[in-house]
Amino acid sequence: MIDDPMDRIAAALERMSPAPLSAPDFDAATAFVWHPDPDRLVPVPQVARIDLPLLIGVDRARDTLLANTRQFAAGLPANNALLWGARGMGKSSLVKAIHADVHASHEGLRIVELQREDLPSVGRLLTLLRGASQRFILFCDDLSFGHDDAHYKSLKAVLDGGIEGRPENVVLYATSNRRHLMPRDMIENERGSAINPSEAVEEKVSLSDRFGLWLGFHPCDQDQYLAMIRGYCDAFGVEIDDDTLRAEAVEWQATRGARSGRVAWQYFVDLAGRKGVPVSGG
Repeated sequence: MIDDPMDRIAAALERMSPAPLSAPDFDAATAFVWHPDPDRLVPVPQVARIDLPLLIGVDRARDTLLANTRQFAAGLPANNALLWGARGMGKSSLVKAIHADVHASHEGLRIVELQREDLPSVGRLLTLLRGASQRFILFCDDLSFGHDDAHYKSLKAVLDGGIEGRPENVVLYATSNRRHLMPRDMIENERGSAINPSEAVEEKVSLSDRFGLWLGFHPCDQDQYLAMIRGYCDAFGVEIDDDTLRAEAVEWQATRGARSGRVAWQYFVDLAGRKGVPVSGG
């Protein structure tokens, strides 16, 4: 029996504390999703993605990120990468497709998805990954920060690593619609109202500078848009003549008010459904 009140409190806290997270079986899957509270890495049996050759109009970004990923998977120096730019142009699709492509020749490569709102827990995730024999792409999709958002400070743990340094077996790939990860009007507002305008936003804007690779994605033109759809049709065996495809695809983009890789895929899914052809990925 514990008589000392402090001993009783300590014992109660010990019972309430979660047991240390043990490393999962990283050979159980090639992809995982990080969930905090309680901390856990959930394996993803089948990743939703399309094959790398089907990503059209992003050749420079594809080649650069593919070379960087191959270096990383081989245990060589590699950079963190920020994929930024137009919505729906295949930023997240490229990351997932490159992981699959490189994993085919480097079986120890894994991808771990981290949600932006879970960034405060990233230190615990890095501790878990640091001791593993596999190599990990830490993937944060749709990354951006708003006013008074302190989550960006947690991201520095991945990019800079603090006193321990970033784990040698972890690289960060993030996607964002914003080159500097924060709205332009917010940057201008803080510069205009601060006592020292240059210092007011330097900490947040400089965050994007910590990525070794900046890969820009820009809106596609109509020829690229149609080529994307034709590539999907050929890959999945959907038969349609060029004139019909052009007429339908142009009408589809007009109803959406946009032209992008995402819109091309959405039209193709509709077309495949009408043709009775099953598809997967996306």
